[in-house]
Amino acid sequence: MRTLIERHQPDLMRFLTRLTGETAGAEDVFQEAFLQAHVAAHTFDAERRFRPWLFTIAANKARDYLRRRVRRRTLDLSAPMDGGGGAGGEGPSASFIDLMEVDIPAPDAALQRRETSVKVQGILDALPYTLREILLLAYFQRLSYVQIADELGIPLGTVKSRLHSAVAAFARLWKAKADAQAAREAPE
Repeated sequence: MRTLIERHQPDLMRFLTRLTGETAGAEDVFQEAFLQAHVAAHTFDAERRFRPWLFTIAANKARDYLRRRVRRRTLDLSAPMDGGGGAGGEGPSASFIDLMEVDIPAPDAALQRRETSVKVQGILDALPYTLREILLLAYFQRLSYVQIADELGIPLGTVKSRLHSAVAAFARLWKAKADAQAAREAPE
């Protein structure tokens, strides 16, 4: 079990952190997923790959977690992931914004990255769970359509249609946010 945890922990934690929007929640879901995998090990088909089975369990546990916390306020993306100011107060602590892999080369690149990351996370949070999940698997985990279908246990055609819908919904929300910002910044 330790070997499985060590092998899958980095990818699964990145996936769960993006899916839940918080490190603490991702850690809880991670533990629940491995506990469920341990309890249900007898149901695992050894002819299949372990990773998709584990990610499916984790995605289901994340869905349950998100349902439970619907009424809770979401964590600010600029908040430190470790809940403090870094190790021993030395240096900046990593934040959720640091998880967003956005590369915008400009003189004010760090500020632009932070602003873009906040917008991306806000739009991801506004998407329905199934669309958010498919976007994260395709664009952040860089899984193929076949791998996504295998991990979610859905037909390939469903993956393609959901991903198309997710990209379209993301684009609509992105444009609406950009239009709203332009309207606020326009001189009267």
